[in-house]
Amino acid sequence: MKLRIGIIGAGPSGLAQLRAFKSAEMKGEDIPEIVCFEKQSDWGGLWNYTWRTGVGKYGEPIHGSMYRYLWSNGPKECLEFADYTFDEHFGRPISSYPPRPVLFDYIQGRVEKDNVRDYIRFNTTARWVEYKEDTKQFSVVLEDLANNKTYTEEFDYLIVASGHFSTPNMPYFEGIEEFPGLIMHAHDFRGADIFKDKDVLLIGSSYSAEDIGVQSYKHGANSVTLSYRSNPIGMDWPEGMKEVPLLTHFEGEIAHFSDGTRERYDAVVMCTGYQHKFPYLPDELRLKTKNCLYPDKIYKGVFFNDLPQLIYLGMQDQYYTFNMFDVQAWYARDVIQGKIQLPGKEERQKDINLWLNKAASNCTHDDEIDFQTEYVRELMNQTDYPEIDLDRVAVLFKQWLHDKEEDILRYRDRTYTSVMTGTNAEQHHTPWLEEMDDSFERYMQKAPELEQA
Repeated sequence: MKLRIGIIGAGPSGLAQLRAFKSAEMKGEDIPEIVCFEKQSDWGGLWNYTWRTGVGKYGEPIHGSMYRYLWSNGPKECLEFADYTFDEHFGRPISSYPPRPVLFDYIQGRVEKDNVRDYIRFNTTARWVEYKEDTKQFSVVLEDLANNKTYTEEFDYLIVASGHFSTPNMPYFEGIEEFPGLIMHAHDFRGADIFKDKDVLLIGSSYSAEDIGVQSYKHGANSVTLSYRSNPIGMDWPEGMKEVPLLTHFEGEIAHFSDGTRERYDAVVMCTGYQHKFPYLPDELRLKTKNCLYPDKIYKGVFFNDLPQLIYLGMQDQYYTFNMFDVQAWYARDVIQGKIQLPGKEERQKDINLWLNKAASNCTHDDEIDFQTEYVRELMNQTDYPEIDLDRVAVLFKQWLHDKEEDILRYRDRTYTSVMTGTNAEQHHTPWLEEMDDSFERYMQKAPELEQA
């Protein structure tokens, strides 16, 4: 009897797992029976955009935190699939920082080519998971949202690929309930147009604060202030943008900061991160971690050490994204298919501790890039995933950090060379700061066509 594999989530990680099994099947290997459950009506996870906030069509909490006008905040050359290049998909060079619709098109291209959609049950959410010792299987309670139907299925392995950028971490500040303006978390942000001529306060010093800040500046905010808890982002901000220490409290529309300053704002956006939240898992199976480069309790960043039949994908803080999810999925596949034998629990914990100690020694962003490069390399080298020159990718990541520090408003106009194909990226026809249309059609136009239009 074939093994049954359940996958929760059809975002980049879940799709990577489907692609990994499809790759084995295309080489003539027998693969397990696979079922992937996706609570949205389409694949792509966070890369799906919806105007909705709060709850969706069937009353489920909105999963995605995607917003209009999002452009890649890192070079596409750092996330390129090894087995499906940008050249193959688009047939010509494109710029290094595409907008969301273009990247989503690329993600879809690979999985459409491999016909993995048949494995996915859309509008289906996991309600509860129980591991049964007698059968050594997971019993998963599922809900077909479109038909309001609940049912149960059994699986030998369960792969959690539901991500960790969906459940907001929402802090409280004294007086916030009396703030008369708009208050939201970055999860509910859908576009900076609403901030035109407004004074905006962003709480946090993460990538979302940085990007929502520059988006707000680009779309005409009167001023943008970023409030940090411990360390500022530290960019050379343009006039109209600044960083201040942590917010302490509100008095009406006035925000007070820990350095004694105060200022009036029209809107507040909490860029305060997300929780690893798995409400469908019992306590003993739930990964409990903050956002970090190497969570404890999962071997090779993938296998839940107390029960290796439970697999977590994409749970790390990330420099690498699509290609890291791939090597995790390839590694998980090979363990499931018996090509890789896991060591015993104590040996696995020793390996986890080794990586945790390495992570603790990171002091700079460059250190973190080198750490995750080493991690991706270790998994890649144990599977048949196509080779990537990771040292060159690491160089690109470090150049990206330098470019942002040099010019936070124009780094997206830089171009790089593909590690996979050697193709030089094309300069986008319009500088990012001037490009107000993020549609696929606009992006793919050539400059002469724009002039004629």
